[in-house]
Amino acid sequence: MLDKEEVRRLFVAYGEATTEEEKAAQRERLVEQYIGLVEFLARRFRNRGEPLEDLVQVGTIGLLKAIDRFDLEREVEFSTYATPTIVGELKRHFRDKGWAVRVPRRLQELHLELTKTVSLLGQELGRSPTVAEIAETTGTDEETVLEGLEIAQAYNFTSLDAPIESEDGGSTSFADQLGQQDEHLENLEYRASLAPEVAKLPDRERTILYLRFFKGLTQSEIADRLGISQMHVSRLLNRTLGQLREAFEEE
Repeated sequence: MLDKEEVRRLFVAYGEATTEEEKAAQRERLVEQYIGLVEFLARRFRNRGEPLEDLVQVGTIGLLKAIDRFDLEREVEFSTYATPTIVGELKRHFRDKGWAVRVPRRLQELHLELTKTVSLLGQELGRSPTVAEIAETTGTDEETVLEGLEIAQAYNFTSLDAPIESEDGGSTSFADQLGQQDEHLENLEYRASLAPEVAKLPDRERTILYLRFFKGLTQSEIADRLGISQMHVSRLLNRTLGQLREAFEEE
């Protein structure tokens, strides 16, 4: 890790870089310096159904934006400056991902504003507010209010993945409490078609498929168990899946 003065010199070099190659090199060093901050902030969102690796990628986008916008004259720690930008990028990711149908950003923001307004007016009035009352409060017309309320049908609430406490002190989510279709029945026909092809595979390839898709192990965990490299596991897995895909398409 670099100290404060070294980080300052790095930002100076980044700002004074005259070629894209020089800027990229300095930017990469800054990302390496603060990737730990991104990982720390990303972990705050890890219980929302998204892989941590994906959240780190999203947070890194926010880090890059903060690096480009940072001004040394602000006399503030970069980590302090970057944190709101990284968190904002993560929140924006979940906000955009929550829409089952792609909705323009303007309507998304309108929907969020109307949701807050309806809640506040409901508390004040002791009843559900009318469209006219919502329009007056938000300073918009009734047609716009109706448009914003109607698009709620396109919203897919991610709060189902929010953790809830169980009576035994454990943790679960609302989604775990809901019934769902048996995916094994849905995929039964595919499995029956692929079973003969899987049986033709060498023992190692069948083991890798089993550990990856039935036991849920990562490629790294499979590599440790089989005593081979993760890259080798990746190559074998890709080749095997390609063979099965071709066999399935031919059938």
